[in-house]
Amino acid sequence: MGCQEEPLVQQVCNLFEQISNLDSLKPSKDVNMLFTQLVFTCMPPTPIDVTKLCKRVQEIRSKLIRLCGEAEGLLESHYSTILGSYQKPLDHLDIFPYYSNYLKLSLLEFNILSQHCTQNGPSKIAFVGSGPLPLTSIVLASNHLNSSTFHNYDIDPLANSKAVSLVSSDPDLSKRMFFHTTDIMNVTTALKDFEVVFLAALVGMDKDDKVRVIDHIAKYMAPGALLMLRSAHGARAFLYPVVDPSDLVGFEVLSVFHPTDDVINSVVIARKYPMTTHSLEQQQGLGPMVLPSKCSEIQAFNPFNHGNMIEDLALEEQLS
Repeated sequence: MGCQEEPLVQQVCNLFEQISNLDSLKPSKDVNMLFTQLVFTCMPPTPIDVTKLCKRVQEIRSKLIRLCGEAEGLLESHYSTILGSYQKPLDHLDIFPYYSNYLKLSLLEFNILSQHCTQNGPSKIAFVGSGPLPLTSIVLASNHLNSSTFHNYDIDPLANSKAVSLVSSDPDLSKRMFFHTTDIMNVTTALKDFEVVFLAALVGMDKDDKVRVIDHIAKYMAPGALLMLRSAHGARAFLYPVVDPSDLVGFEVLSVFHPTDDVINSVVIARKYPMTTHSLEQQQGLGPMVLPSKCSEIQAFNPFNHGNMIEDLALEEQLS
């Protein structure tokens, strides 16, 4: 196909040019307007396959994802600073313009997670790439997983400092949310303690980086533990990196869900294949490992429960 044959692709490329010419990506009238236009352009369901676009558009897409990631980080940092000025920051989360989206996404992820965990849910969760405004962890801990502990990993000390200030005044979350300033690639045996690991959409901006992180997590996660990832589908892949099921080596992909509403990210859930103690010792030198109890005690011992079937679910089916 021609490089910019599709009107949608042409529009995205035009917006990319305008965004690239901005002096700063910090929240401002122009920044907000252009990124809002971009989101609304990419949001409608479309059969476009970004992997089949020409090289020039592929390069624009790669640069655009990085610009989106930078702008998103600056937006979250800006609002985290504002929220941190309140005596009780968690009472004012709705000032963040995309808070309602996080409520919907967290509910979606909780419902998907619940299909593969026992009724009590996981006791220990890791969130990789939590950022200065860790809304997913906060919403899940507050609204859905009231007894789980959340270990939030981010490479940026300032982001973690801001995140800590949001929950430190809350008597419940301050005891159940922990923040670790480190590159996840340096986290090894600690990963085996988590029953669920969430990987933020913007950890690994391109395919190679994303696969490298997934492979590292796969190496150290406990057999039977769940990996929750965010991906993108259709034109939304101009905004976020795509996780292909074939990227999840060592995992059984349980489902792939593509929302069609204003929740932008697709949700992928996968389970690390059970391994024998002997093979673990050979590959990692870690000694015997116990399967996480609440999210693997049924399916992890029965590899025939799901096979390798990927369910491409539509939002209408879930709501019907």
